[in-house]
Amino acid sequence: MAHDIILVIEDEKDIQELIRFNLERDGYKVLSADSVEAAGKMLVKQLPDLVLLDLMLPGENGYDFCRRLRSEERTQHLPVIMVTARDEDADIVAGLEVGADDYITKPFSPRVLLARVRAVLRRRAVEPEDSADRLVRGPVELDRTRHAVRIDGRPVAMTLSEFRILELLLRRPGVVFSRYQIVDAVHGSDYPVTDRSVDVQIVGLRRKLGKCSDQIETVRGVGYRFRTDAAS
Repeated sequence: MAHDIILVIEDEKDIQELIRFNLERDGYKVLSADSVEAAGKMLVKQLPDLVLLDLMLPGENGYDFCRRLRSEERTQHLPVIMVTARDEDADIVAGLEVGADDYITKPFSPRVLLARVRAVLRRRAVEPEDSADRLVRGPVELDRTRHAVRIDGRPVAMTLSEFRILELLLRRPGVVFSRYQIVDAVHGSDYPVTDRSVDVQIVGLRRKLGKCSDQIETVRGVGYRFRTDAAS
C-alpha cells in the first residue's frame, strides 16, 4: 500500500480535498484533476496505481472516460473506482459494465473509501500477469495443468496452499506480496488467517524447495517475494 499513487478526478474542490486528506493520511501519494482533460494529460506523463473517478465532470463524463481507458492498451488494466452521487441501480450497473472495478456513492464514509481502495489494490496485485500453465524460473518449474512442481527436473510434492503460494510468487518475480495478499490469492478475501500461519506455510514451502529455498526472500515488515535474479 505504501507509496501507491492514486489519481483523484473530482471537480468539487471540497470533496477532492477530503479524499486527498484521507488518502495521504493512509500513506498514499495523491494526484488530483478536476476534469477528464486534465487527467488525460497526467496519464500521459505517469500511470497511477488506481483512479478514483467522479461521473459528472465538465466536458467528457466519467462513463466515457472509463470506457476509453479500457479501450487503450496502456490503461486497460488500470484500476478504476467510480465515486459519485448517482446511486440508482442502473447507474451502478452502467459503471461496472464500462469497466469500473468498484462503485462508491456519495456521501461516503472515509473509512469505507479507504477499505475499497485497499481491496481493489490488493485484488489487482495478486492477479496473474499471464495465463501460462507452465512457469519456469531458474531450476524451479511449476505446471498448473498437472499440479506439479519440479526442481532441476525432480518432482517435489506440495500441499494445495504451498502450490498456490509458489505460483503467485513465480508469476511476478521481484514483486513483494504482503501476507494478506497471499491469503487473498490462496484462500479468498474472507478466509480467517494470522501472520503466523502464512509464515509457517512459507517455512514449509522453503523446506520443500531445498537448495532453491533462498529464492523466496523475506522483506522485513512487508512480506515475501521471489528473487528476480533467479527468475530467468
